[in-house]
Amino acid sequence: MLGSVTLGARFRPHWGWTGKGEGTGAGGAPRRLKTLAAPTGRAARVGHVPELAGRVADAFATRIREQEEAWLSPLAVRSYETRGRVHAEDACRLRTPFQRDRDRIVHSKSFRRLKHKTQVFIDPSGDHYRTRLTHTLETTGISRGVARALRLNEDLTEAIGLGHDLGHPAFGHAGEEALDAALRERFGLGFRHNEHSLRVVDHLERDGRGLNLTAEVRDGILNHTGHDEPDTLEGKIVRLVDRVAYINHDIDDAVRAGVLATTELPAEEIELLGPTGPRRIDTLVHDLVENSERAGEIRQSDEIGEAMLSLRSFMFERVYLAADAKPNQERAHGIIRRIFAHLVDEGRSPQDATDYVAGMTDRFALAYAARLES
Repeated sequence: MLGSVTLGARFRPHWGWTGKGEGTGAGGAPRRLKTLAAPTGRAARVGHVPELAGRVADAFATRIREQEEAWLSPLAVRSYETRGRVHAEDACRLRTPFQRDRDRIVHSKSFRRLKHKTQVFIDPSGDHYRTRLTHTLETTGISRGVARALRLNEDLTEAIGLGHDLGHPAFGHAGEEALDAALRERFGLGFRHNEHSLRVVDHLERDGRGLNLTAEVRDGILNHTGHDEPDTLEGKIVRLVDRVAYINHDIDDAVRAGVLATTELPAEEIELLGPTGPRRIDTLVHDLVENSERAGEIRQSDEIGEAMLSLRSFMFERVYLAADAKPNQERAHGIIRRIFAHLVDEGRSPQDATDYVAGMTDRFALAYAARLES
């Protein structure tokens, strides 16, 4: 069980590089602020707040360590036992390493652009369709709730959730397929949004300096999809909840768009999981939490897991790859491939062209393609 595994079995990631934990000095003791002479008069009143803040900061890392030892499962990643960052840096005295990662992601340009990247429907006219940003927030919120229920590291889970789709191109899955096809046809290369998300945080953000995230967050971003699974339980939560979120909110959007009627949803799966999106998510989350707690691993029951996969297959057949979706998919493919070809023909390297196209929002790509045709 997640809450009863012996401390000797605590999960410790084995991948990546080693690095000194943030916020510690020699022997793991918290670094202390330099002691200054006490001010007098007005300076004393003005300096009162920094002095209080200093005392809080001095005790912050120790307090977090104590709280995590008292609360977290032995299988959870401890905030100050991170494998470190590629480039060593001084610790933040009022945030854990994973909280810093979260803030860096939220303040990044790539994160802000997610609001203008569609999830399924290209350039929808309605106000209530999901975007890549709302999908990210839904995935992160559900994932954090699961992490709390299992007493895993919520801050790590949140940072992975917020960063997992930073490298996704415009036009949803169709945009990813188009960019992958363009690279394969011209250069024998390929494109996967999870790999590009890691490139975004490692190399593209901050004018090429990257965000310098912790190894655990980088691993969770890279392996939220694909053959390899994340090394942390927190990352595995995001990997599974990503599907929980998009299957259910894509059904909602498809019904809103008139692509599906609720009566067309597979009856057996809907009866088991629930008639509405919130009910289905509730069923899936409770099943995930209870089975993971018993197993000491992130997993669903066979019955619920199979029902979710069946519903996912239904969505691919009826929405993502349906005949009605082909005109929009072909439009997206045409736009992405045309822009990519133009950039390469003008002398951009395959990598530079990929970075530029993958960073485009839907509306920027539409405007760029329109300029090429004018």
